[in-house]
Amino acid sequence: MTGYQHALVDGAEIIVKIDGDGQMDPSLLFQFVAPIINSQADYTKGNRFYDLSNIGQMPKVRLFGNAGLSFMAKFSTGYWDIFDPTNGYTAIHASVARRLPFGKISKRYFFETDILFRLGILRAVVVDVPMDAVYGDETSNLKIKNIVNEFAMKHLNNFAKRIFYNYFLRDMSIASFQLTVGLVLFLFGSIFGAYHWMHSATQRIVTPPGTVMIAALPLLAGLQLLLAFFGYDIANVPRPPVHRFASREPAALIQK
Repeated sequence: MTGYQHALVDGAEIIVKIDGDGQMDPSLLFQFVAPIINSQADYTKGNRFYDLSNIGQMPKVRLFGNAGLSFMAKFSTGYWDIFDPTNGYTAIHASVARRLPFGKISKRYFFETDILFRLGILRAVVVDVPMDAVYGDETSNLKIKNIVNEFAMKHLNNFAKRIFYNYFLRDMSIASFQLTVGLVLFLFGSIFGAYHWMHSATQRIVTPPGTVMIAALPLLAGLQLLLAFFGYDIANVPRPPVHRFASREPAALIQK
């Protein structure tokens, strides 16, 4: 984040970040800044999964690890239309970067994913840029087995925050109703059904049809409401770019 802050102080309009691991081609830089210049995006990031022939060159551990992290990031960030969230080739408009809470963003491997979460809260538009990564003989320091639990907890935490901020604190919509009622019905049906199933199994008796329906109907209704909520959430990807409406603040006002 230090680089972002220095770039803002120096008056940069678009800030580009390229990892120093030799896997990112600097000649692609214009492809990353063009969507921002054309007001099509607030933030762009690389996506190594566009070209199927290039995916085969990716080490298998990284392939499955990045795919798994991508699916988790969709839930926690709300950007259902992007992939490869840990990609370090990024560009961001200065007016959007200025609104990021630098002191709260995670460090190390969760850095890029946490930025996506923060951008989602700001309703910033994110666009994927197809790119090929070059893999040499270097050894990755990212050990999937060591970060699975850490990433899972951070994704769960960000997911809960995102849902609360977007559907209960900042705004309320039909999706808020679908989520709340859907959860209540689904949990009631699941717990009620499990309790009576276990009771019938231990007593070796047949569960009455009425009891089955009392469990099944709320369970199915709750599931339908939850599916409707996720349908709303998937369609609620941020549009349009927020930097078009942001005023340029003096560099002296940037929070350190």
